[in-house]
Parts: sequence; structure tokens; C-alpha cells
Amino acid sequence: MKNRIVIKSSKAGMTVILDPECSFEELIAELATKFKESARFWGNAQMALLLQGRPLTAAQEMQIVNTITENSGIEVLCLLDQDLERVERCEKALNQKLMELSERTGQFYRGDLHRGESIESEASIVIIGDVRHGARVAAKGNIIVLGELRGSVHAGVAGNREAVVAAMEMAPLQIRIADISCHYGDKGKKLGKGPMIASVENCSICTKVIKKSFLNMLNFN
Repeated sequence: MKNRIVIKSSKAGMTVILDPECSFEELIAELATKFKESARFWGNAQMALLLQGRPLTAAQEMQIVNTITENSGIEVLCLLDQDLERVERCEKALNQKLMELSERTGQFYRGDLHRGESIESEASIVIIGDVRHGARVAAKGNIIVLGELRGSVHAGVAGNREAVVAAMEMAPLQIRIADISCHYGDKGKKLGKGPMIASVENCSICTKVIKKSFLNMLNFN
């Protein structure tokens, strides 16, 4: 029997290759069967999804995502786009918006922070890059790292226990929020899989996997 769907897993996420010749309804049926049968293998995971093999409408993409989530414990965080022109347009619009925000508030830092480097912010800050082992970030508000967090961070430095720290991958040396801190050792062990957020709960630092978009809930003042 011809295999209409091929599933590949990588560190970056999951790739689903779809047969371009069979009907979309047949693909959906086989997709549901495959993920239902392999649900125990995948477990509860958050992944980026890349669809290959045939052109799809936005409605079809949504149907595929829903089929995967309904038949497994997988949560699809985002769809990766292979339309290079569309990606370029989106990146251009994003960069323009970031530049506007940066010029107005100085809340964005673009680039990696390496050992011995540090950055401080009078407000919240978004790091568009990695905070490497031995680097340090401090902010009076929230700290968001759109990359790996492996250094030390101090959010809410003026005493704001409502501040949070979030990162796409979290393996920090130390997280401090206001006057509450937690040291995680020097081995750089990941605190969880995928994006995570740290906050103060019951006078201690609590880290959780991010289940949905959190940026709209944060107050960047």
C-alpha cells in the first residue's frame, strides 16, 4: 500500500510530507489514523509544523493542524512557511515594526549576548537572539528572549514581583524576579521543552511551559 503521508521529526519541529496526487479527504483520514496510532510515541509535546508536498489553502492548513491536535497530545505552536516571498514580506514588516518600537522605547535588543556581556533596561526588554552562558540581562519590567536563555536574568529589578521572564528555550544559570531568585547550576540543563515562562508564585520562582501566546498579556511600559 502506498504511503500517502511521511512524518519527520527534528529538533526544530515536525515535517509532514503529503502525497500530491491523492485527494485531500484521503490525506486527512490517513493523517488522523497515523497520529491516533502513534499518540503514545509523541506524548504531550509542543512543536512547530512544516507542511510539504502539495499546495494548501489556509483552510486546509488549519484542518491539518486540527486533525493532528485532535488525534494526539501534540500542540502545534506555529506553521513554518516555505513561501519565500511571503516570508520576506513578513520579515520586512516585522523588522519595520521592531525598529519603530526600538526608536520609541529602546525596549528591543537585536543580537546574541556572549559571556561577560550585559544589558540593562529601564523598562521591559525583548532580546532578539540568544543570552549565552555567562551573559546577564536586567530590566525593571519583563524580560523576553526570542532565542536560548543560558545566562543570568533579573526582571523587576525595582521590586516588581509581577514581572516575568520568558524564552524560546530556557536553560539559565540564574533567574531573579524582584527580590526572589533561583540558581539552576552551571550545567545548562533545559528546564523544559519549547518556550517557557518564569514568574513568582508563593514567594518562589516557578517555571512553566507556555501553552499559548503570552506577549499580548504582558505590559511593556
